[in-house]
Amino acid sequence: MPDVIISCNSFVSPGAKSDADFFREEVNMFYAKKTLLTTSFLLIVCAVPQYAVSMSVTLTPSASSPAPVGTVITFNAAASGASAGTLWYRFRVRWILSPDFLIVRDSGPLNTLDWTASEHEGAYQIEVEVRNRDTGELTSTTQLFEWTPRVLQGAPVISTTSNPLVFLYSAPPCPIDGKMRVTFQSTDGSVWNTSAKPCVGGLSMNFYIAGVQANSLYFVQHTVERPFALESGPIMNLIPPKISFPIPGNPLPIPTYTVLSPPDLPLRDGILLQATLVNSTVATDLFGNLVWYYPGRISYMTRPQPGGSFFAVFDSFGADTALNTLREFDLAGNTIRETNAARINEQLSALGKRQIGAFHHEATVMPDGRVVALASSEQLMTDIQGPGQVDVIGDVILVLDRNLQVVWTWDSFEHINWYQKAVLGEVCTQQGGGCPSYFLAKQANDWTHGNAVQLTPDGNLLYSARHQDWIIKIDYRGGLGKGDIIWRLGQNGDFQINSSDPNPWFSHQHDPGFLAGDNAILMVFDNGNTRHAIDGNAHSRGQVLQLDEKNHVASFLLNADLGGYSQALGSAAKLPNGNYHFNLGILGGNSAQSVEVDPSGNIVYAIQVSSPDYRTFRMRDLYTPPDSQSQNKSRRRGRFAASEPDTEDGED
Repeated sequence: MPDVIISCNSFVSPGAKSDADFFREEVNMFYAKKTLLTTSFLLIVCAVPQYAVSMSVTLTPSASSPAPVGTVITFNAAASGASAGTLWYRFRVRWILSPDFLIVRDSGPLNTLDWTASEHEGAYQIEVEVRNRDTGELTSTTQLFEWTPRVLQGAPVISTTSNPLVFLYSAPPCPIDGKMRVTFQSTDGSVWNTSAKPCVGGLSMNFYIAGVQANSLYFVQHTVERPFALESGPIMNLIPPKISFPIPGNPLPIPTYTVLSPPDLPLRDGILLQATLVNSTVATDLFGNLVWYYPGRISYMTRPQPGGSFFAVFDSFGADTALNTLREFDLAGNTIRETNAARINEQLSALGKRQIGAFHHEATVMPDGRVVALASSEQLMTDIQGPGQVDVIGDVILVLDRNLQVVWTWDSFEHINWYQKAVLGEVCTQQGGGCPSYFLAKQANDWTHGNAVQLTPDGNLLYSARHQDWIIKIDYRGGLGKGDIIWRLGQNGDFQINSSDPNPWFSHQHDPGFLAGDNAILMVFDNGNTRHAIDGNAHSRGQVLQLDEKNHVASFLLNADLGGYSQALGSAAKLPNGNYHFNLGILGGNSAQSVEVDPSGNIVYAIQVSSPDYRTFRMRDLYTPPDSQSQNKSRRRGRFAASEPDTEDGED
């Protein structure tokens, strides 16, 4: 039996060399020059198409193969012979020892892909599929590209990336029974660790180092943990270069900071990651010193992911829905995977589901490797939420597999009473009020304005319907649930609350979530819009509730006045020291505040930011999101690791 089987399936243009022939020649030439694989036999299986089409496509890299691991290559697809119509391009990649292609960018109008192998060296097959949406014509081609190791004579190497505050640490191969991580330490003794990665036999290990200040000295070292042994590499020095502002190629400004209440020393969980709205997405230390930024174009980041990646959405506001994107990117800013609303709508249409307008507010990975995301939906209603015909914007919850394909949906129009209007009667105007793109009228009722979805510890979904003043638990059961509402928490919901506060319930809330592994303790940022509409002096609050789901009773563990009113945006999380982090996302003058309160509600740290912040996250490093230790293990061993099982689960 062969050690490696490589299949290549392609359409063939009349009279042209097939992609199968081209790929076979590329592989043969590659292995004639250099053998990277310890295999005794390589079998290529190519399916011969049963019919030919006139359209063809070429894929051209911006640099010749090979290139050092971590080098970003632009692959340009050029279609020819197509009939009149709209062409969409899908890009997939696989390491030649991996059984499956993985989508990097799903079908859409962009015909170029910037991509790199950042985990390990080797030969990778880049595929582009071109589809004419109007005629159904389809063709594809592949390009074999090799990335080579950066390790020199068995010694680790630190290389720059396109982001001046992110570096690639390349270490020599380690035994397959081990796992490696990289530690970097500042001169004041602060220590950070990357996530650990399993060793892959014979291949170098590569890690992004991020979370460092410019013009500062760091000591960097890798360690390999093996059964009954711990091995360390040499200590290397790293001094990130001084950065001038504005940063070249990054037109958005960097926020400025004012520390209102200094943190306790020594710093713990000393990185503040900020999903800003009009400035660059950045991370700073607790004094506002820049340690990371994202240079790409997004509307806002939704959440950091275990291992050092981030989800973000981009809303083109009324343009083609193919330009509304959901993206995961790494610390260097490289796209890991991406889809768009128009491509999702093709899948929803095939499933007989309602179309979406735009991704918004939420996207994160669940422990099984699936992605849960929020998107908008619309429906014209007559004499229901107002006289005559009214456009109403609701929410769709999407659960996607690792290739961002739809596997489960929930539609607010199917589960929430249509006659129950937004509590404060909010409406959307084009590009106004934090609304997503909508298309059926010039004005629409902002009915639900969902702003968070999280997996509950018991395997269901927790959904924040901001304009209903409700947190809703939904029957998901790992994808087997029917989407029924289990309960509604909030004013006029299904719970009573034990409190002497005359207005105990949160309103227009953000970022509710259960404490990791605990199905009873729930944190939420209470913006307080409904209270503030009655009392103009009302402040936003940080709340922690203990829920008795059986008897539908809620009790306060924390109900902290945060000293200001944030009419929108916000986040909530528990810190490892027992305190809580809250983000007042927008205050007067378009500023924001991140605060830490103790269990008694006293503010022990506060910093003001010169930008609205959708969410902020207190993190010990850029690889470990809040609460991730217990609810999300490091899910990515490498999307192209030979030992990675062929499942949708991303867990070890």
